[in-house]
Amino acid sequence: MIDLTTNYLGLELKNPLVPSASPLMRHLDNLKRMEDAGASAVVLHSLFEEQITRELDAFDFVMTHGAESFPEALSYFPEMTNYNLGLDGYLEHIQNAKATLSIPVIASLNGYSAGGWVDYARQIQRAGADALELNMYYIAADPELDSRAVEDMYLELVREIRRVIHIPLALKLGHHFTAFANFASKIADAGADALVLFNRFYQPDLDLENLEIVPSLNLSSSYELRLRLRWVGLLYGRVESDLAVTGGVHTAEDVLKAMMAGANVAMTTSALLHNGIPYLSNILMDLRQWMLDHEYESIRQMQGSMSYKNVAHPAAFERANYVSVLRAFEPRDVMPG
Repeated sequence: MIDLTTNYLGLELKNPLVPSASPLMRHLDNLKRMEDAGASAVVLHSLFEEQITRELDAFDFVMTHGAESFPEALSYFPEMTNYNLGLDGYLEHIQNAKATLSIPVIASLNGYSAGGWVDYARQIQRAGADALELNMYYIAADPELDSRAVEDMYLELVREIRRVIHIPLALKLGHHFTAFANFASKIADAGADALVLFNRFYQPDLDLENLEIVPSLNLSSSYELRLRLRWVGLLYGRVESDLAVTGGVHTAEDVLKAMMAGANVAMTTSALLHNGIPYLSNILMDLRQWMLDHEYESIRQMQGSMSYKNVAHPAAFERANYVSVLRAFEPRDVMPG
């Protein structure tokens, strides 16, 4: 019997495949279909800091000026109306998900400042979430803001939320940090039970006809997994936290690579948006078959087996790999145009 169980955030999961935050998570029937397809846990769509701010601004304006003069300017973040349920709706969604599902429900907060996050985290815990994922989507665009100040902002937020909640806490990070291994260790010391690597920062595009900056969303591919594998492999056994891979998980092979690098779970979103929710069962079926063919009895048997800590040539994770790739590459002849 193949044992797919793993432990993440202190939760015993039946397998390492976890659907991550996306618009799919807004609907209870989708969550149930994910569970039926084999998901071991779900990360709900994010409660956005901007959505809370917008609701509070709207309420304050109506109370001060009267509903008849409600400004259209409050639509500065219009997509949140469709994507998000608001604070009360989000808390109700957690309660409904817990009442419907038998797998763990992980809530998600998305923002960039301490602000009211501490209170939101407390309310999410009270609503019954099994764990909380903080999605720190912050672009350090201010030339006056140095790297130490940015790191301190993250650390302060983790410490403050860890102080007021007892449920497990994960931090979803981008990879744009000067000394990521050191920072990851500090995040773990501040109270994060898991690191989720990595956030995908969506890049805006330029509309040349209308001369406007337009939002752009491209689904991930398995190619993006490589960055995650490198850093999970480097951090496994060297930081005091669980590790989750997110971004680039599309196949059973991607899940296997994540486990061997040292991840506790592999999170997927784009694969479900592209292939549909039942595709989860295909990944799990292929995962079991690969393990059977290669005589692996359990996921735990392979976890971290190809990490920096355990491979014969750990320099492959570092600069030596860069040098060897360049030396081995031979460009094809370029025919003149």
